[in-house]
Amino acid sequence: MIDAIAAVLLLAGTSFLAISALGLARFPDFWTRAHAVAKAETLGLVLVFAGLIVLNRFGPGSLQLALIAGFSLLVNPTAIHALARSAAHNDEQLGDDAPRDAGLGGISADGATDAAHGGETS
Repeated sequence: MIDAIAAVLLLAGTSFLAISALGLARFPDFWTRAHAVAKAETLGLVLVFAGLIVLNRFGPGSLQLALIAGFSLLVNPTAIHALARSAAHNDEQLGDDAPRDAGLGGISADGATDAAHGGETS
């Protein structure tokens, strides 16, 4: 039973990591790539480490695996946030074929806000 739980956790974690890698490879610009990686990679890593802890049967190395998982929970979102702040500071723009939000205060490819196109701002 423990091996089955570990297998499910490991499979789920590697699936999230694969989806994250696919998003990183396929999306057109920094912002959509960062969005694809931010949550899926963190969740995938935590699931993989949880699966390894269960597979280890909560043995002597489980504390180190749990610490690595906790470190990943802190560092991955912080790193993506720092990269996003840097990109915003350097006026990184969305690509021409990137999806746009519909009237939620987004910025279009030419730098105009939705308010300039008749949208409302808060």
